[in-house]
Amino acid sequence: MAKGFNRPGNMAGGAGGMMAQIQKLQKQMEEAQAQLAIETVTASAGGGAIKVTMTGDQKCKAVEIQPDLLKDADAEMLQDLVLSAVNMALDQSRELASQKMGPLAGGLPF
Repeated sequence: MAKGFNRPGNMAGGAGGMMAQIQKLQKQMEEAQAQLAIETVTASAGGGAIKVTMTGDQKCKAVEIQPDLLKDADAEMLQDLVLSAVNMALDQSRELASQKMGPLAGGLPF
């Protein structure tokens, strides 16, 4: 066993402080995750013909397609536009999550 581990009184103050810090960080992370579930980002493709709205926790909330696009669009083009908008919305959602959660990861006491 390494020196200094599991000895009475050796970690009494440090362990309690570290646990309190971890619990505080855990609460902050839970609050940030709850906020991400509420916040949304919207991405568009085809000059705004397709819009995808997604939450910060990567749940798709809406897909909007301009009716005019359906008049003369072929299926392949429509699929490409939807795919593009979804991927852009996912990227924006991940960036939002990184902004919210990243600073908290820096507070880990390890």
